[in-house]
Amino acid sequence: MSGRELWADGRLRAAWADRDWPTLIRRYRALAGISQQTFGELVGMTQGYVSRLEHGRVRVTSEDVVARVVRGLRVPVELGGVRVGEDDPEWAPSVDLRERIAHAHRTGTADLRIADLIGGVLAQHRRAEDTVGGRTLWPIVRSQMDTVTRLIPAATGDAADQLMLLAAEHAHWLSWVAWREQQPGPALAWIDLAHGWAIDGGHPDMASWTQRIRAFYSLRSGDPVRAARTAEAARYAGPRGLSPAAEAAAVHQEAMAAAQLGERDRARRLADEAHALALRVPDEDERPGWLYWLSPARAHLQLADTAYVCHAWADAADGFREALPALAGVPRDRAHYEARLADAERRA
Repeated sequence: MSGRELWADGRLRAAWADRDWPTLIRRYRALAGISQQTFGELVGMTQGYVSRLEHGRVRVTSEDVVARVVRGLRVPVELGGVRVGEDDPEWAPSVDLRERIAHAHRTGTADLRIADLIGGVLAQHRRAEDTVGGRTLWPIVRSQMDTVTRLIPAATGDAADQLMLLAAEHAHWLSWVAWREQQPGPALAWIDLAHGWAIDGGHPDMASWTQRIRAFYSLRSGDPVRAARTAEAARYAGPRGLSPAAEAAAVHQEAMAAAQLGERDRARRLADEAHALALRVPDEDERPGWLYWLSPARAHLQLADTAYVCHAWADAADGFREALPALAGVPRDRAHYEARLADAERRA
């Protein structure tokens, strides 16, 4: 019996929903015809620990144990698990994480000093990812996410909203790294969580940014129509409006999608608008933390990028050439734009 067929069993599904570990283990072993030893191998536990769980002698309180069960038993997505396929379940949000967020805004008090410290560490990791990549930093940021979300049920009011934003920032980072590591399913799961938390916490800039990221994913997946629609929606994130930097990011993404659709006049107009918005906040302190990189030089590179996609080769080459020196400390991005410069110069 395959994993999917096993999870069609009503008693197994009910045991999972109730977190009735003894019943779940006994039922799964009976359906699969496996021993405690084999079950333990599936979920990364010893036979002795599986036996104690099955007989109700220990309780499951660790998120790691739940995550092992989700991965090892291939708990399906409709039960809060992950899709079976190319995506590595290690990258996906866990069940316990979602449970903690679901209980946000309970009555209580939370110590935000820990959150402030974690926010500072995340800011450092954002910059480090530009040079060393995110795989090495993944477990650290994932652990920080757990710490932040454990504070949320004990927070109320502005404190809870602040924690929701920090959780959304972490989820966005995890989504971006998962995407770079070719894990599109988990990347979408994380960015959807980030968007929901941003909305719940009342943070329109982050809500817009997560929509902008979804538009980027759609564009890179070859769907410019969906990318344009999502990027346009990212510009309208609530009655309070967006900061100039957040709006600049959304407008630029809409410009790139329009260019892919062959709407070059619209794309260039949007690119100019995005560039002007970005120049309104030249200082990093004036921008949301996750847009630390949107300096005037980066805004100029984005303008050149749109020209490149619109096949305005001379304008693109001029823009890349002018702004590239600002990327001296970011070798990965510099290599990308140097390649585009060389191609634009060749075609001009």
